[in-house]
Order: sequence, then C-alpha cells, then structure tokens
Amino acid sequence: MHFCHPFNNSSPDGSGFRVVKGTVVILRPIVRSPPGRRTTVRLYSSTQIDSKTGKAKLSSEASLKGKKKTKHGKSKTFTYHVTFHLNSEFGAPGALVLKNGNKNDFFLKFISLQVSDDRKIHFDCNSWIYPVKKTQLDRIFFANTSYLPNKTPAPLQELRQEELRNLRGNGRGERKKWERIYDYDYYNDLGSPDKGEDHVRPVLGGTNSYPYPRRCRTGRPLSKTDGVTETRGKFLNLDYYVPPDDRFSQAKFLEFIISAIEAVVNFAVPELKSLFQGDIHNFRSFEQLKKDLYSQTPKNAGYETVAMEKLKTLVPDEIYKEVTKKTKENPAKFPTPQVIAVDENAWRTDEEFAREMLAGLNPATIKCLEVFPPVGIDGEKSLISSFHIEGKLEGLSVETAMHQRRIFILDHHDYLMPYLDQINKQKGVCVYASRTLLFLKNDYTLKPLVIELSLPGKEEDSSRVFVPEVPELWHLAKTFVAVNDSGYHQLISHWLCTHATVEPFVIATRRQLSAMHPIYKLLDPHLKDTLHINALARSILLNAGGILEMTMFPGKYSMEFSSKIYANWRFSEQALPEDLIKRGLAVRDPYQPAGVSLLLEDYPFATDGLDVWIAIKKWVHNYCTSFYYDDVAVISDTELQSWYTEIRNVGHGDRRHDPKCWLELNSVENLTQTLTTLIWIASALHASVNFGQFAYAGFPPNRPTRCREFIPFESTQEYLELKKYPEKFYFNMIPDRFTTTLGLALIEVLSCHMADEVYLGQRSSEGWTDNSEILRLFQEFSDDLKQVEKKIKERNKDVTLKNRSGPAKVPYTLMYPDTSNTGKEKGVTGKGIPNSVSI
Repeated sequence: MHFCHPFNNSSPDGSGFRVVKGTVVILRPIVRSPPGRRTTVRLYSSTQIDSKTGKAKLSSEASLKGKKKTKHGKSKTFTYHVTFHLNSEFGAPGALVLKNGNKNDFFLKFISLQVSDDRKIHFDCNSWIYPVKKTQLDRIFFANTSYLPNKTPAPLQELRQEELRNLRGNGRGERKKWERIYDYDYYNDLGSPDKGEDHVRPVLGGTNSYPYPRRCRTGRPLSKTDGVTETRGKFLNLDYYVPPDDRFSQAKFLEFIISAIEAVVNFAVPELKSLFQGDIHNFRSFEQLKKDLYSQTPKNAGYETVAMEKLKTLVPDEIYKEVTKKTKENPAKFPTPQVIAVDENAWRTDEEFAREMLAGLNPATIKCLEVFPPVGIDGEKSLISSFHIEGKLEGLSVETAMHQRRIFILDHHDYLMPYLDQINKQKGVCVYASRTLLFLKNDYTLKPLVIELSLPGKEEDSSRVFVPEVPELWHLAKTFVAVNDSGYHQLISHWLCTHATVEPFVIATRRQLSAMHPIYKLLDPHLKDTLHINALARSILLNAGGILEMTMFPGKYSMEFSSKIYANWRFSEQALPEDLIKRGLAVRDPYQPAGVSLLLEDYPFATDGLDVWIAIKKWVHNYCTSFYYDDVAVISDTELQSWYTEIRNVGHGDRRHDPKCWLELNSVENLTQTLTTLIWIASALHASVNFGQFAYAGFPPNRPTRCREFIPFESTQEYLELKKYPEKFYFNMIPDRFTTTLGLALIEVLSCHMADEVYLGQRSSEGWTDNSEILRLFQEFSDDLKQVEKKIKERNKDVTLKNRSGPAKVPYTLMYPDTSNTGKEKGVTGKGIPNSVSI
C-alpha cells in the first residue's frame, strides 16, 4: 500500500492536530531493566518535506508509556503505548526514528500505528536498540511497504540513503558490540602466530595463491609477530563482533551453549581425562564402542562444574545464569544414530556404502564417469582397468556400460594429491587419495566395483587397486574412501559451499539494499544468523588447533585446502539443475518444470531437491515480476546493481575474472535464477549436508574422519596381524577414543534444530510486508512446499525405490521442508529445511 494522502480519520484533539496512537513491542529482557520514558519515538512523513531541512517532515517526540507484560507467539514481551499529535497536513508516516535514552539495550520487535479505525501502519523492526550515549545515532525504521529506489516517496529518499551510509561504516577501527557496521575482510583470523610457528596459518582471500570469499570485518588488533593476523584474545571466544541484528537470539544462543556444554561434558571431557589416567586409548570392539557411546547416560557432575566455571568467563552474566538453570533441568541423553538403529551391521554392506553417495551426508559429489580408465588432471591414467570390472556389469561390456552412462565415480583424487605429502607428515595421519567406480544396476541401485588408493610418487606401489573379492582389504579400502568423503563433506560441501559462500551475500545485502527494497525483504529470512554461526566457527572450529583441525584428516591444512577448491568455484553452477548437468546426472529438457531430466531416477537428493528448487523458483519468479515489469527495471535499479557488483568484485572478488562464474544481472530471468540459487544454497543445500550428520556420522565407523595406519601389503607381518585380529587392526587404524568422541560431540550439536528455527515457507513475522498480493503468493509457496512433503512421504513408502532407505532403513527426509513445524519438534530430527545457514 502506498501512503500518498493525508489520513482523514485520525482523532482531532480540538487544537488543529490529529492524534495517532501506537503500540511498541520489545522482547522482555532476561535480567536487565527494560526501557522507560527516556526512550522516545518520532515519526517521519512520507508525503511532506520540511522546507528547512529538505528531509521528511518530523513529528515531535513521544515517550514509551504504560508498560505491560505480554506474549507474542513464543516470545515473552513488554508492550508500551505511544501517542503522537500530528498536524493535519503531516500525511501518512513512512518512517520513524527511535532514541534509546536509557542505559540498557533492548530488542525491538515492532511498532504499530493505528492511523484510523480500519487502517494500521506497521514497522517490522526486529532489531537491537543500544543507548544513544554509546551509538551517537538515533535508529531509523521504515514502514513495511516495499519501494524500488526510483519509486521511493520523495521525503524518504534521503533517509533511505542515510541509513545505508550508516551501515557501511568507513572501514577503520575495531568494531564495538553496539555498532551496526557491515564491511569486508580477509580470513586473517584463523592463526595465532604469537603462540609459535605451529599456530601460523595463511591469510585466505585477496591473492592468487589463497583465493577465498570475504568475511565480516571486526577490526581486532593485529599480531605483533606477523602484522597481518588478527589477535584472538581468549582461548575460547564466544563474543567476537557480529553486527547486533545478525546475532543469535538470546533464546537460541542459550540453547546452542547448553547443547555444546552437554556434548563436551558428557563425551569429550571424560575421554580427555581417560588419556591422562592411562585408560585404554582405542575402542577395543564395535560392541564396546556402541555400549560406551549410546547405552549409558553419562553422569559427569564434576566435569560439568569445571565446564561451567570456564563458561562463566566467556559469556555475559545473564546468559551464564540461564545456562546454569537449563543444564540442571535437562540432563543429557544421546540418541542412537539412525544408521545402526534398525540393523547394526547394514552400514558395512556395499549397498549402503553406495547408497549414501546418493542419499547420505555428501550426495552432490558423485559423477558419471566420462573416460575409462579415469585420467587425472596431469594426464596420468588410473591403474583401474577393464580386468577389474568385467563380468560385474550385468552382462554389459565396459564400452556399452560407459555408453549407457551406467558407470559412476566418487573422485577424491586430483584435488588431494598435491596435499598428501604434507597431510601425511602430521602426527597420526595416514591418508590416501581415492577413486571409487560404481555400476548402476537394473534396479537403479549402485554397486561398488573397484577402489583405487594412491599416494604421491612414481613408485610401483604408490597406487593400489582393491576389489570386493578380497573382503578384508576391501573393507579397509572403503574406510579410506569414507575418510576422504568425510573431509570433503565437512570442509567443502558444508563449510565452503554453504557457510563461507553465503557470507558475502549477507554483508552486501545489508550494505547496498535498503530495508525498504523488495529484494531485501525477500532475502532477509535467508540471511538469518549466518554471520554469527560463521564467526563462532572461525573462533572454535576452523582456527589453528580448533576442533576441525583436531578431528579431520587435513588437520592444519584444512582451510588452505578449501581455498584451492574455491579457486574453481562458480556461483552459476550451484543452481541444482546446473550442478546435476555438470556431474553428468541430468540432461537439459525444456519440457520439465526444472528444465532438466534426471538420468538416475532413484536419486533421493536430486529428486526431492528438484521439487524444492521448482517451488523456490516459482515463488522468486512471482515475487520479482510483482516489482520488475520488464528487464529495464532490473537494469535501472541502482541499489540492486550496486549489490550485485559488490558481491562479484568485493565479497567474491577472487572469482570476479571468471566470466562463467556469474550471470549478468540484466533481465528478470537472470535475477530470478540468481536469487533462486542463493536461496537454494542457504536453505535446502545447507540442510542436505548438515542435518543428517548425526544420523550417519553419529556412528563413527560409518564416517571416520582420519586414519592412523595405511593398509598393509599382503606379504607383511602387519597383514598377518590384520588377518588374525581384524577388529583390533581396524580400531588401531581409525581415530582414537578422544578424537572420535570429540567429533561426535560436534556433529551432535550441529545436527540439532533449535526451538526458534524458521523453516522454508515460514516467516518469523506476519507483518513483514503490507502487500496483500505478495502475502498470497507466499502462502502459495508454503502450500507448494507442503505438496513436496507429500511427494517425499509417498516416495519413502515406495519399495521399488531402494535408494530411499537402503539396507540401513534410514528414510531420506533431509529435503523434507517441514513447513508446519513451528518449533514443537526440535533437536536431531533428520528433516526440515531452515530458511538460512543458521547452525
């Protein structure tokens, strides 16, 4: 709705002014006192310009009064009232300015003005308001009407630009927690060179050697040792700068901290203690592993006390008090992973090993084999030959199977080989590069045919080929493939291709698109919490000596290794149809809704994913065409073009010279494809690689993260030991107890849905827009997703689709939107697509 006319129905107060009453709703603070009369609001007219200032006409101040305890949804709130006396020519309010004159910050949910008996103007704020003594700025909020830049009411144009200028900052100084400034920086916050050579890590981003997406700048002091690495301060810092409105809600932060404490206290701390007490270093058997990890409810009150005392120094007092209360109310219990819940041994089978490449944690890496034998980027041929696979192709020759596109490859070879010497020099790490060939059977399941494991060098034994006919070695070879795939999944498919690549889009959206911009309103839910979870990841997971370095096989080379993969990353190829075509698993088909036809029909990730993709693209197309009536409107949108230019040249500046990386933003069609791809990455793609972690990797032998021994040759004493004591050898080869349980504690936290999760097809606020047609289209989007849910349920019941659950009987639900879930079902659910990369 456009506020073009003075309102005629406000209540006269007898003095030539009109009275407008409003409500102000804030989240109820946990400890601190709420705002009072010193917090004031003023209104800006959307139709009248003040001749003295050249800006929108401004009302007099109104103080917050009449505080009442209320509840909005699941949130405990305070509701205040405000009263404005406006000149009858003031016109309709289009913006407001709020000043926090009190001493504490608070979270403002919304302000609603009753301008007539049947008309409200809503300001959807959802923002932290810090005292003006700290910020030296009042806060501007716009009504929930969307305007393209050239359609903005004249009185609001300068306010629109002023707000964006405030958000960009000047790129200097260390950020303070109350500042709302979005700027870019390199990944110069991973190392700690002041601690010594072993904690030095390269700066990622800005060079040809280490290209990388940019992160949000904090401006912390630089290391005295090298002058380029940001200092880290505390050993464990949970409070690095994140712009306030991109931080976790207090409820979510509490839930996250509690989950982490429970995981560490009940898994990692006892295992660490056992090392110092001389307890057994490795698990002795599968039975012992299952009993120790899943059958007993841990009781570690002493360890919990230590952990809580440490936490007290890391988080604000109000957070610490709530965590203490919650951990006493909720004793930890850890679930049995789905992969062993029905059949404890199904994970060992070749069928399940192959199925997880289509429906497991890392389902977007497998490719159709283009050349046999496989050839590396250096032109060197694989040792795999027809001899290894003939007679296993259901009567087909190798040539015919290749022609019919029925041979697939899981390729963890070329990208790893340059790093293997360095990786294997680390203590307790023995890793190969791998190639796994698979055959598509007549029932559309995959059969592993052969595995090649390679080490650098020209020696005759630097590459070895393994086949299922030698079962004791075949099982070990599959383990090394799983190790490769685990590392690639966590560092590339998960971290790089969702978390890291989305962050520049968040920064650019905040800096270049006004909150009034329709594309800002479209993208806002898909940017939620990404900056905060990424900052936490850099603080405790990805940093030198962090949990991923301790648990994943690349170790100290983990982030450097992901940089090399990013050198070939293309945003245009992250669109699901384009990804499937690139991997040889689909062909273009203009008669299909997604524009492609799958060559492998029983491919759960792709089948369900395309349904979700189609629903997202339809919604985005309908939304964009509601504001952009032709291509000229896209090209002439100054904010939109600045947004895209900044993403390509700054946020992802290291990929700006690849012409195939980006579509040109010169049409409604390209805008739709670009936005659909971004929303797909932030929502469905991230869900597919994150929320199944505990289901599959929660049983560590199914997804080990590193190995400590190589596979012995058949003529050695080690091979005889393997033959005699296979289980003992296996547990000496995979990670020790502490590494295993530390990794398990991590993925248990990462696999959880939080109570305040907002799923695809949902919005956290009903007042996000005043456009009734857009609200209708959004409801249509939600309904489309519910139809996707029905299709997924039907597919999972179809016994002919064997890849849907496989031998382990784990139904594929990672693409199940769960649109009706309003937070009642949380934790490790193995389903649900949150709007954003938020955990």
